[in-house]
Amino acid sequence: MTTLVLCVDRSNDIGRTAGLELPIVGWEAVQSLVTDIGLVDPEDSSVNCLLETLRVARGLRDGREETVVAVVSGGSDSLVSADRSLSAQVDALVDTYDPDSAIVVIDSANDERVVPVIESRVRIDSVDRVVVRQAHDIESTYYLLKQFLADEELRATVLVPLGATLLLLPILLTQFAPAVALASIAALLGAVLLYKGLAIDELLSEVPERVQEALYSGRVSVVTYAVSLGLGLVGIFLGALSVSPQVGPESVVVRTMQFTYSAVPWLALAALTASAGRLLDELIGTDGISTPYLNLPFGVIALGLVVRGFAGWFLQREAVLADPVLWRFVVTPQQRLAAFIVAGIVVSVVGVRVAASVSGESVEDVPQ
Repeated sequence: MTTLVLCVDRSNDIGRTAGLELPIVGWEAVQSLVTDIGLVDPEDSSVNCLLETLRVARGLRDGREETVVAVVSGGSDSLVSADRSLSAQVDALVDTYDPDSAIVVIDSANDERVVPVIESRVRIDSVDRVVVRQAHDIESTYYLLKQFLADEELRATVLVPLGATLLLLPILLTQFAPAVALASIAALLGAVLLYKGLAIDELLSEVPERVQEALYSGRVSVVTYAVSLGLGLVGIFLGALSVSPQVGPESVVVRTMQFTYSAVPWLALAALTASAGRLLDELIGTDGISTPYLNLPFGVIALGLVVRGFAGWFLQREAVLADPVLWRFVVTPQQRLAAFIVAGIVVSVVGVRVAASVSGESVEDVPQ
């Protein structure tokens, strides 16, 4: 039974510090790497992570278990490229040594995010996270502040928003009332915290690479997404123009319904265009069309009809919309709403029937 003891460094700190290409395999190689990293930066947590990897491997060897010690890392600034590089290194280790299981040693939450990637290649028996215990005599405020200022990521996360706030606050106080200035500063800080807390920066960093992959793969959905974005902006613009300035400020509901009534057709058309692109990608692909993609365009149309029907009912009751006349017959708000609801249900049922007939499933098998 062979166990792979794996030290994971997603951000490639070990490779940059030591100036070496990873992966590094073997007890002697990793032991030498610990010395090199420790001499360059004794305070680096990677030293403790490497030592823990050697300790775990030694314990397994004392139990008469065959082990392979290795260090893998991401080799790119992009998270997606780094994870792919790390995956390729793990694949090479698995192909070479054919381990039965692995023990992963990490020293940060960032490294822990790639555990599922490794687990998809080899069974993981344990994840060992190294937490460094600091001596009490160095836990002073000066030392902590020095460590904080030396961390580039913490500086960018904390000091930059704080500095921008201190710069903007006197400017806003000279131009606006104190309540408005403080509210603006609070909103800015809240936006920054959400931006970092929801990891929006990581998602945005992956967008260019995903767009590049989509363009190179020839997906129709790339174009339809751009068209749907334009249609959505047109819908929002026309919805804003449709709001009557004569309506009093107390009639917020009326304004909202005016906006919804005018914007919904364009927003539905935008969603329909995006779903059509996905449907064409599925049609061009070799795996065939899945039922949810067939249902999506009909669901978008049905939802648009129902929402527009309710908005029209409200505006007609408030006399914002005139009563429509159909063959000399005046349509009441209730009849108008019923017609839109029935039309939405009919479109939805037609979508289920079409999806079932194209995919070869029965109506009962179509996902709801």
